[in-house]
Amino acid sequence: MNAELKRVHSPDIYNLKSYHPECSDCFCFLLQAMIGPAGEDGEESFDIEVCTPKWIEKNLKADEALIGMHYLIVREFNYQVIVLAIEKFLVGCSGESWSEVSKKVSRLGFWEFEGCLGHD
Repeated sequence: MNAELKRVHSPDIYNLKSYHPECSDCFCFLLQAMIGPAGEDGEESFDIEVCTPKWIEKNLKADEALIGMHYLIVREFNYQVIVLAIEKFLVGCSGESWSEVSKKVSRLGFWEFEGCLGHD
């Protein structure tokens, strides 16, 4: 079984395809990647923070550390680049069951069922 990107959306941005951040190389927003089994119905949400190195530099205090899990770092906003990066990541996410596959996908984004007992 393989993972497939079904669609992306952001609760903060009305239309991602036509979005132009105020500063093209300094931004951060929540992206929800809707991913499910390839060729099958169904999808689950994986939350990813999309940001730039400049945004990290501007927002990371000298005495702080940032753990990069669930971040997608880009130089500037480009919808195609973001979608292709997610699709490329998903090529390596396969397994015998959706449970196995989704655990691999959850390295990319925070899975809506992460931490839920009994979800398979």
